[in-house]
Amino acid sequence: MKFTIYQASRQGGRKNNEDRVAYSYSREALLMVVADGMGGHMHGEIAAQIAVQTLTDQFQKQAKPRLADPRAFLSDTITRAHYAINDYAVEQDLLEIPHTTVVAAVVQDDTAYWAHVGDSRLYFFSDGDLIARTEDHTAVAQLVREGLITEEEAGHHPERNKVSNCLGGYVIPQVECAAPIPLHDADTLLLCTDGIWGMVNAHELSALINAYTLDDAVRHLMDHAEFRGGEHGDNLSLVTMTWGEARMPSKDAISTLALPSGGVTTQINALRPVPGAAVVSDDEIERAIAEIQQAIQKISAN
Repeated sequence: MKFTIYQASRQGGRKNNEDRVAYSYSREALLMVVADGMGGHMHGEIAAQIAVQTLTDQFQKQAKPRLADPRAFLSDTITRAHYAINDYAVEQDLLEIPHTTVVAAVVQDDTAYWAHVGDSRLYFFSDGDLIARTEDHTAVAQLVREGLITEEEAGHHPERNKVSNCLGGYVIPQVECAAPIPLHDADTLLLCTDGIWGMVNAHELSALINAYTLDDAVRHLMDHAEFRGGEHGDNLSLVTMTWGEARMPSKDAISTLALPSGGVTTQINALRPVPGAAVVSDDEIERAIAEIQQAIQKISAN
């Protein structure tokens, strides 16, 4: 496989960054995942952390070097992350279970598979056109689908950010899996939180991706979204990948042929203190990471 990939996450105008983003690849498969946590002091980001770590941990275990069934992997592992979040909440005696959205994609055999829960989105661009994108799991998005309001009206609706389907909680999430789509050279997948897509529309996303190399496109996209969000803007996070190397300088393209058969490379933005946020010590971070790993391991053993 050959591809170019970048990920980015910024705090925006919020006190904490509750988004998490990661990618992982073996010789024959690639995983990308974005999660947008909800739930207050540290807990939202922990829910998002559990989601991305569950997916990347399971990918590392199962992609040897390919997944037996990418679509089943996404559905099963996202559901597994839901139960890991609940276990964490019970073990830590939390008054409320934290929640998170998640969108994840797998590329294998020149084919893209993806699944999502909530309103973090995936966009699929080819030849400058938007080929497909996920549908948000929100009440407002449902109103748009039913023709009761327009897309423009949805963007200003007072309940536009209320998610109707998420990981964590007493309701089992409905994991929506898309039909697989073949990838061609220079096709691009973009996974992002609402801090991105709420500020930059699909036409602008496509224009930026096609006007620049992928690293410059990511920088400009993050700058535009952060500027438009302003001092009260949301966290903004993305991971994006262009297939092949037709549009990219060869130095930026990743070839997985360099990996050994059982090798896996993973990049994940982990828990860390945020300057200016509510005080969270390094010890608290380390303890939270250990607790997250325990919750994930418990689910993995079942």
